[in-house]
Amino acid sequence: MAALPRFALSSRFAPRAIVPVASAFARPSVACTTSRHFHPTKMASKPIVTLDASLIPRLPPSSPTLFEAKKKKNLTFEAIAKEVGREEVAIAAMFYGQAQASPEDIKKLSEVLEIPTETLESQLSGFPDRGRTIDMPPKEPLIYRLYEIVQNYGYAYKAVLNEKFGDGIMSAISFSTKVEKETDEKGDWAVITLRGKWLPYSRF
Repeated sequence: MAALPRFALSSRFAPRAIVPVASAFARPSVACTTSRHFHPTKMASKPIVTLDASLIPRLPPSSPTLFEAKKKKNLTFEAIAKEVGREEVAIAAMFYGQAQASPEDIKKLSEVLEIPTETLESQLSGFPDRGRTIDMPPKEPLIYRLYEIVQNYGYAYKAVLNEKFGDGIMSAISFSTKVEKETDEKGDWAVITLRGKWLPYSRF
């Protein structure tokens, strides 16, 4: 039987895999250097994402602090991630209060964004209160499209995963994700990789 097609997060099929399995969120530690002043080549050449003010009541105090500094420095998440040594989705998750920052993350964010370390320590040292930002079903169109993919292919993913791994679930905790851009003669493609440890159900 022919293999099922793999999907990228797009209205069209792409030739890349989306759901490999197993790992942790952070990249392996890498040596990196940070400084308080960025070379112009590290600055964003396109408009960068800033904080939607309507979300502020649902976000922790660290979010406005981080986004204000990001806007002032005119940095993309990719540029910040390279300086901190993390994946850009992990950095964006910290900005929205959805991922915990380590002491090393706090130190590097302080240097990159020129925010006093004491401020970030007081705002980022706690445990995240995840999941409060998004309404279900989502109203924002791009986020809704991700939800729509699960609506359309959720049972297909489940069936294929069960056949490959048995009775269990893919972890969203022992987990990593990244966003990549591919371009070919048909245009630009968004490729989102989800990588989670497989957790079999226990017998008892």
